[in-house]
Amino acid sequence: MTPLIVRRVAELREEIEAFRRRQPGKQEVGFVPTMGYLHEGHASLIRRSVSENGLTVLSIFVNPLQFGPNEDFERYPRDERRDVELAEASGADIVFIPSVEEMYPEPMRTKVTVSELTDRLCGASRPGHFDGVATVVSKLFHIVQPDRAYFGLKDAQQVAVIARMTRDLHIPVDIVPCPTVREADGLALSSRNVYLSPEERKQALVLSQSLAQVPGWIEDGMTEAELAVRIRGRIRSQPLADIDYVEIATYPDLTQPPAERPLRESEVPLLVALAVRFGKTRLIDNVLLFPSEVK
Repeated sequence: MTPLIVRRVAELREEIEAFRRRQPGKQEVGFVPTMGYLHEGHASLIRRSVSENGLTVLSIFVNPLQFGPNEDFERYPRDERRDVELAEASGADIVFIPSVEEMYPEPMRTKVTVSELTDRLCGASRPGHFDGVATVVSKLFHIVQPDRAYFGLKDAQQVAVIARMTRDLHIPVDIVPCPTVREADGLALSSRNVYLSPEERKQALVLSQSLAQVPGWIEDGMTEAELAVRIRGRIRSQPLADIDYVEIATYPDLTQPPAERPLRESEVPLLVALAVRFGKTRLIDNVLLFPSEVK
């Protein structure tokens, strides 16, 4: 079934309200917010939503608020026709594709800031990025009013920020974290992968290869500092890799683990996250380890 394409906020609200009236027994709405240029990772979120809700709404919006002055807003990949085809194949019911003018009809005087969780990792590297993310996701939640919203754990910090925002502001939506989807060789799927040259693509495999070794290194008794040094050394074996950060944090609070304590003694989940540039392309990846996996 071809999904309904909606470009106006008012029309989207009308369609969702009509669905809730038509389906008194299946009123739950699932929501998958994206910036488009969809891939199998997005498709997995859509399919999960379809399996758990009576209506699935997918949004495609490249949000200018989350891009810094020297970032890739203008060159961020876009392909609406391809995106709609993937949305249809994955079972989405409505695809919301607003313009910047529709989402921001006048200059924004309000923003949503989630403090502390955004001080590290990508928040430190990209000042203001998560303000833009939290603001647009808050707007979309108020427009769609979903019961559940689906996010990939490839950006685990984003999931933590959005989950905290919904709790702090009592937004009535369940945040559903979903596993990172990878290529057969391990590279995490990303819309930005299209930017990589063949050699950059080859060397970028060091990210997933490094993270795959993390459980063993933790089991060996490494501390936070020792693990970060080991990962950095592994990544630097590839000459095109330019490390932005390699960090270890508790999850979902994103605090620093005790410096001298072996990570295998952690009583809370651990996030090992990294951001690395290959040429002009900045890639992120992570591994999330739960207590049973680090002891």
